[in-house]
Amino acid sequence: MILFGIDILLKTNVDWKKQRIALVTNHAATTNTFIPSRKALIDKGFNIIKLFSPEHGLDIKGADGASMNDGVDVLTQLPIISLYNKKLQPDENDLNDVDIVLFDIPDIGCRYYTYLWTMTHVLEACSKYNKKLIILDRPNPLSGNINLAEGAMLNEINCSSFIGRWNIPLRHSCTLGELALYFNQQKNIHTNIEIIKCESWDRNMFQTDWEMAFVPTSPAMQNFTAAMLYPGLGLLEATNISEGRGTLKPFTVAGSVWMNNNLVVENLNELNINCKAIQFTPTESKYANELCKGVEFYIDDVATFQSVKNGLLFIKLVKELHEDKFEWKPYPTNVNSSGKNHLDKLLGVYKSEKLFDLSFNKFTQKINEITNVSFWEETIKNYLLY
Repeated sequence: MILFGIDILLKTNVDWKKQRIALVTNHAATTNTFIPSRKALIDKGFNIIKLFSPEHGLDIKGADGASMNDGVDVLTQLPIISLYNKKLQPDENDLNDVDIVLFDIPDIGCRYYTYLWTMTHVLEACSKYNKKLIILDRPNPLSGNINLAEGAMLNEINCSSFIGRWNIPLRHSCTLGELALYFNQQKNIHTNIEIIKCESWDRNMFQTDWEMAFVPTSPAMQNFTAAMLYPGLGLLEATNISEGRGTLKPFTVAGSVWMNNNLVVENLNELNINCKAIQFTPTESKYANELCKGVEFYIDDVATFQSVKNGLLFIKLVKELHEDKFEWKPYPTNVNSSGKNHLDKLLGVYKSEKLFDLSFNKFTQKINEITNVSFWEETIKNYLLY
C-alpha cells in the first residue's frame, strides 16, 4: 500500500515534534487509513498550535471561488487562519509564534487547482519570515508520467493569477513536493525546505492503482474520473456551458438548455472522444433547476487520455454548432472579482478566445502545438523525487 508523506512522518521519530508547528491542511488530507492528518499528528504528540486552510476551507465545503473566513476547527479546537480571503499568504503576525510550517494538502495535478498556489504563497512567507517549511508529499492522482503532461504553458506577463501564478504545464505530472523544490530554485525564493516523500508510489500509477478510495478534495472534485477530465472540462468555467456543478457528476458531464447534444456527441465520437448524450438538472451554478441537454464523458485508457486537448475540442465543437447560443462568460471569484479574462487565466494563453475563431483544421493544429510540452521532462528532471 502507498504511504503518503504524513504516514512516513507519523512513524518517524523526529526531534522537532514539540516545537511550535503550524499546519497548512484541509479535511481531504488524511493518512492512508483515512484519519485526518491534523488529528493523527496531534494524537502522536505533535505540537500543532494553529491551522491554515486553502480555498474551500478546512472542511472543503466552501463554494468554488468563495472567500473563506477564519474559524475554529471542530475536530481539534485549533484556530483556523484562512488563506483564501483578502489574505492569500501568512503574514508576520501569523508566523511570529511558529517554529515550523507543515504543509499537507492533496492536489489533483492541474495548474488551475488552487492548492498548488497556496503552497507557493506559504513557500514565500516561510522565506520572508525565516521559518522552515516541511511538505508532506502525496502522489499525483493523474500519475507522475511526465510524458502525459499537457500544455498550455502559462504566459506569466499577461495571464498570471491565483489560478496560475507561474509557468508550468496545465497538467504537470508532478507532486507538490517536486514543484516546491522547482519553484524554490527557479524563483529564487531560498526557503529552508524539506520534503517528506511518499513510499511505494510509482510514477506510472494513477489514483485507481493506489488500492484505496478517492477522497474528495473539494465540493466538485468527487472522484478520479472528474480529476482526469478536469484539466480540460474546467475550462468550461469561462463559457455559458455548465461543467456539471450542482449535479452528481461535476466535470464528467457538460451541457446547457440550448445544446443539440446528439449532434455534439456524433461529432465528438468522430474525433474518437468517448461520450454519450444525457440530460441533467443542476441544483446550483449555471442553469440551476433547468433541464440541460448535455454530454457525459468516458475515459477508455487513462494512459493515453489527453484531457486538455479533448476539453478544447469540445468547446470548439459546441461553439461551431451553436454560434447563436454559445458565449464566453466572466467567472467572478475571491481572487478575480470581475471574473474577466477567465479563459486566459485558466489556459495560460493571452487572448485565448481568438483561438476559437480559427477554422476547425487550423484550431486543431494550433492546440496540438500548445498542448505539446515535450520539453517539460528536461526542464523538471532535476527536481523529480520518484
